[in-house]
Amino acid sequence: MIHVHVGAGRSIKNVAEDKMKDDFIVKGFFGAATKARIKKGADKKDLALIYSERLAYAAGMFTTNKIKAAPVIITKNHLKRDKRCKAILINSGNANAVTGDKGIKDAKEIADQTAKKLKTKRSEVLLASTGVIGEYLPMGRILPKIEELKDSLKPEGLGDVAEAIMTTDTRPKISSRRISIDSKEVSIVGMAKGAGMIRPNMATMLCFVLSDVSIDYIAQVALLKEGVNQSFHAITIDGDTSTNDTLLFLSNGSANNFMLSPDHPEWQKFKETFFSLLKELAFGIVKDGEGATKFVTIHVDRAKNKKEAKEVAFNVANSPLVKTAFFGEDVNWGRIACAVGYSKAKVDPKKLDIFYGNIPLVIGGIPTKRDEEARSLLLSKDISVTIRLNQGEGSFTVYTTDLSYDYVKINASYKS
Repeated sequence: MIHVHVGAGRSIKNVAEDKMKDDFIVKGFFGAATKARIKKGADKKDLALIYSERLAYAAGMFTTNKIKAAPVIITKNHLKRDKRCKAILINSGNANAVTGDKGIKDAKEIADQTAKKLKTKRSEVLLASTGVIGEYLPMGRILPKIEELKDSLKPEGLGDVAEAIMTTDTRPKISSRRISIDSKEVSIVGMAKGAGMIRPNMATMLCFVLSDVSIDYIAQVALLKEGVNQSFHAITIDGDTSTNDTLLFLSNGSANNFMLSPDHPEWQKFKETFFSLLKELAFGIVKDGEGATKFVTIHVDRAKNKKEAKEVAFNVANSPLVKTAFFGEDVNWGRIACAVGYSKAKVDPKKLDIFYGNIPLVIGGIPTKRDEEARSLLLSKDISVTIRLNQGEGSFTVYTTDLSYDYVKINASYKS
């Protein structure tokens, strides 16, 4: 948990926490969080507000699940009407999903009340929710807290937002970057939540990336899509796709750099910095996966094409048998071969190679009998597997976790 303590007599710990807060400041953006008792039986922050002094351009990506939560529907509609926004209101503990017309009505009322408090238009307020599906929002506890959030907004408040959006996460996930563009300091801060129901398009995740950069809107949208394909679309924990997945990238131009676009001489620098932030947040989600004890990299190369490499990588990464073998530190590469074989990719058993780290366990479809040598690699928290199909030039890398007893315990009683 992150707290700010101001005034005389601060301890070294408090000073360190203050410095950490300063790392997450973006010009023109403010954050606040509070306890609205949305999370059952938990005395934790669960309602948060992000506010931009200037109208910020907003690019978004959302769940592909056919059953979409009310806040996803409302936010997508707002972005269709107006590409810019002033605020994001987020709650955790309740997904406001599969709640019918009442869920939509409640989401609209929250957006209305937030807009009134901030003296802006409803279409300039975006919403995000995460938590239990199929329950109505406790409106009587949420609406009175909006005024408190408005009054609590502060530049160093984004750390509190990162804490408030957590559900089964064990720690906040927030990261920042500062670079120079046109001799102006440009800041990027990103925060995410997600620990279960994680797989592409996108994951059970919320992610908010804020920057004071001035950037062409079309370029901003394209940049987000490309970055997500390399980060959040390359992670999986359990193969499930949520009803609430939302990623928003806001830019308010407060850095006053010349407008960024692919023609700008420093475009590549910003692009690489932005992508590195997304990857750090995505990896943080995987490493904080529900009950996870291992961070596993599955790299497939020499497939017929990238599509088939991706198919194989996710087949392996989502296999419960493969994942439990990693948890048990069992060199059972046969489960990997099985998952490769039932994929839709072109596979020739006589051309299959499997490596744990740099140790070949299968070459040309024949076991190397080096299992004992590879066993020590599975004792590490970071495990790397390479699968070569030797069919072409396609490659893809997926990041995943093992499957532990704790995953079952957490998800067996999530609602209760």
